[in-house]
Formats: sequence, C-alpha cells, structure tokens
Amino acid sequence: MRLQELLIIAVLTIIVIANLFDMAQDMSSGASAWHLVEEGLVVLASLAVIIGLMIYLHRQKRALERIRLEFSKQQRDAAPANAELLQARKQLGSVIRRQFLDWQLTGSEQEVALLLLKGLSFKEIAAVRDTHEKTVRQQASAIYKKAGVSGRHAFSAWFIEDFL
Repeated sequence: MRLQELLIIAVLTIIVIANLFDMAQDMSSGASAWHLVEEGLVVLASLAVIIGLMIYLHRQKRALERIRLEFSKQQRDAAPANAELLQARKQLGSVIRRQFLDWQLTGSEQEVALLLLKGLSFKEIAAVRDTHEKTVRQQASAIYKKAGVSGRHAFSAWFIEDFL
C-alpha cells in the first residue's frame, strides 16, 4: 500500500474510534436518539469507506501482480526474438553505413542521415547536434541529392523498400 492510502485508512480509523467514544459518552449523558443515529451513520460510512478502500487496494495489488507475471513471461518469450532482431539491426546498420560511404556522405551528413532515419525532426536534430535548424535542412538537402531521392520519405523508403 502507498503512504497516501495508508494515511486515508488511518484517518478514517481515528474517526471511527473517536465517534464510538463520543457515542458512548453521549449515551451515558442521555443524548437524543437522533444525535446517536447521526454519529452511528458517520461510523458506518467511515467503516464502509475503509472496507471499500481495502478491497480496492487488494484488487489493485492482485492486478499488479498479474501484470508483473505477464510482463516477465513476455520477456522470457521475447528473448529469442530479441536476439534475432538485434542481429537484423546490426546487419541493417552495416548496410546503411556502407551505403552512406557509397553516396560519399560527410561525417556530419552521416550523423544527420541516421537521425533522419530514426524519425527526428529538423528541429530535434539541430538540438541534438547543437546546431541551427537551417544547417540541418541544408545538410538534409545535400543528403537527398547525393542519394538521388526527393525527400525524407523517399530517403527512408530507400532502406526499407525491399524488406516489405
């Protein structure tokens, strides 16, 4: 349980106990029946909220445990696929680097080209590379020209077209 939920339960428990003591004093001092009924309703409402909160927390705990088990099962099942995916990524990375060399991209152009392939915007690339967005746009234009493509989408498609 989180601290916040424990605090709520503690406060409600204090309210129940205080009201029970107050009811006992009121009964001994001859308080009206209506007053005792009001305090009894506060006690019952507080108990209902405590019980409801505890049931809710118990269900949340069980749901969280199911999610953890499912996540752990998926991680175990995904391990072989992750190894294959990692190998495919390495091969694709190698193909991309060779193609960049064939296109005679400069080091800066290669960095920008990789970030373009990863889907970053010109503004994000400029921030990552600590340069101006205009510079990134100019480098992207040079990359597209050397690659013989018309723009970002055609550039990305050049690498994945044959996989689909």
